[in-house]
Amino acid sequence: MTLAVEAVADHSPGTTGTQPQGSEFAPLLRTVKSQDLLERRTGWYVRTIVVNALALAAVGTGMAVIGGSWWVLALAPVLSVLCARTAFVGHDAGHAQITGDRTVSRIIGLVHGNLLLGMSYSWWNDKHNRHHANPNHIDKDPDVAADVLVFTSGQAATRSGFRRWLTRNQAWLFFPLTLLEGLALKLYGFQDLRRQPPRERVVEGLFLVAHVVGYVALLLGTMPLGHALAFAAIHQALFGLHLGMAFAPNHKGMEMPDPDGERWGHLRRQVLTSRNIKGGALTDWFLGGLNYQIEHHLFPSMPRPHLRLAQPLVRAHCRDLGIPFTETGLIDSYRQALRHMYEVGEPLRME
Repeated sequence: MTLAVEAVADHSPGTTGTQPQGSEFAPLLRTVKSQDLLERRTGWYVRTIVVNALALAAVGTGMAVIGGSWWVLALAPVLSVLCARTAFVGHDAGHAQITGDRTVSRIIGLVHGNLLLGMSYSWWNDKHNRHHANPNHIDKDPDVAADVLVFTSGQAATRSGFRRWLTRNQAWLFFPLTLLEGLALKLYGFQDLRRQPPRERVVEGLFLVAHVVGYVALLLGTMPLGHALAFAAIHQALFGLHLGMAFAPNHKGMEMPDPDGERWGHLRRQVLTSRNIKGGALTDWFLGGLNYQIEHHLFPSMPRPHLRLAQPLVRAHCRDLGIPFTETGLIDSYRQALRHMYEVGEPLRME
């Protein structure tokens, strides 16, 4: 299930001031539609996918050519960056940004997620859709559920043992922990197979196993065992770090809706919980368009190259309504996210 219609279907009951919440989003949606910003950019995505595939093939060829030398390790960071591009394509497929055909979207997601990354497309899509529906909601957003990290003082207060130590130091440990994210994503995918219907479980599982077999075969077929172990460690660590750097700025430290408080409409729910990152083409490329997090959350099916075009429209609409539109630099976004995690763990450090 994708979020293609999420952005246009919210007319939740409740009020913000004297204006119905649903009506706040409707004028913006009409403006965006009038400028064809929800129209898909199939050609752009075809070029992106082909270029990424050729780059992956080039790295694989380089591994075969210089695999006998320790210089092959220089290709590991390159592969980690290309794998992040691959993940961004899978993300966009899950949001129906590439095509409106659900079967084609699923195939793209399975190839880019399960086969190329060893990361379950079904698991990611389910988790990510729940995040989009209720971002930063402590009871409904799986991304802020208490796990290795916690995001509220209430979560911190329940920690004990080693997890309590983690929470006390989570701000310092955040980026080191992301070095394990590449492996964690693979593990979550295999664990999720038990939840899936039998037919989907078979398809997802076959693609995941094919990735593991292919990855091991590529490494051991192009370089000695010692080189292969070092290459895999660097590749997976930097891949996880890259994903962490792309996703950390988006919501951490932003508003967290009160589960017992006023129910926000789509516009406020997405804008107040999201943070945009300033920058140019390099930032767009490095963060896979997720630097336009506000626009992406308002219009999940909007193709990536249109997000920057929608930004001034969204900013102006929020200004007219008096809704804060948060945008900051990349480094400052990390500072804000880490400061939030530091403050959450502070009561435990005072003991």
